[in-house]
Amino acid sequence: MGEYARSLAIAQAVRRRWPRAEIHFILSRQAPYAATVPFAATLLDSSPTFHTRAVARSIKEFRPSIVVFDNAGRTAQLRAARRHGARIVYISARIRQRRKAFRWRWMRMIDEHWIAYPELIAGELGWLERFKLKRLGRPTVRYLDVILSRNEDDSIVARAGLKRRAFLLVVPGGGTGHPGAHDAADEFLAAANSLAETQTVVFVGPTRTADAGVPTHPKVGNAAVPSSRLRCFNSLPQADLADLLSQARLVVTNGGSTLLQAIACGRACIAVPIAQDQSERIQRCVNAGVAATAALDAPSIVRAASNLLRDEPAREALAQRAGKLKLANGIDIALNALTHLAETA
Repeated sequence: MGEYARSLAIAQAVRRRWPRAEIHFILSRQAPYAATVPFAATLLDSSPTFHTRAVARSIKEFRPSIVVFDNAGRTAQLRAARRHGARIVYISARIRQRRKAFRWRWMRMIDEHWIAYPELIAGELGWLERFKLKRLGRPTVRYLDVILSRNEDDSIVARAGLKRRAFLLVVPGGGTGHPGAHDAADEFLAAANSLAETQTVVFVGPTRTADAGVPTHPKVGNAAVPSSRLRCFNSLPQADLADLLSQARLVVTNGGSTLLQAIACGRACIAVPIAQDQSERIQRCVNAGVAATAALDAPSIVRAASNLLRDEPAREALAQRAGKLKLANGIDIALNALTHLAETA
């Protein structure tokens, strides 16, 4: 989901800047967002990573000027893009994918390598990475910092009848489950319902029980229906989510892109790891004093959130340190890079 959300935000920004640009996605039809992608799309039976021939065929038919591989791709797919004259952007969001992008043969094909997180989280370029870049003179490496869509319409905070800085925002992350954390959304939702006994809580994420809204949870309490203080959104446009992030009193989320978005908005955050690569990322944020953390179970999330909600100085200190990072908006970084690629194609 994180890769799609990032690519979608960049694609929408491209459409705003260049209304005549033709934009095409290649996606798995099994993905929960496949049916709602607002661009032309080729849908495959599973991840495009596993369908090299189909990807190569789409590239041949579409003849793109630029191909963006977001945290995925095969050597043969990059070669297909290069063979048909496309400039190549590769986005790495994990250590393994970053290492792939710094292989000699990939570096010779990639024009732009975008590291999906800020240097604080992703780490600075290592000596071997710098050596390879100096030796080849390519690709251009950029840190995207954080992808943050801005709402140019009416504020969802006002539309939902919320008060600024007076609600707790809980965002477990959308998309599919992760190994060992398939019930992550349930844990977040149970915690949100418990916290809503005393706080106004906004939950953005999947709910298993469409009618009741909140499942029972033996660790936190058997709530048959959600509290009147709990507002649930199954999904939201990215700009609306950014609006909620910027106005929340406290944000509880996973260790993915939403955490970075909340930090960029200068909000106090509690980060809960739901995937293997998130623990180290969260720890870097904790070490920098811009986030707190909790384990992936509802009682731990409730305790961490309750403690911060009661401790105004600690919560404000997290928010102030987050704001001082002054993370750049990766959408602007991406658009400037794409402009350069288009002009030099």
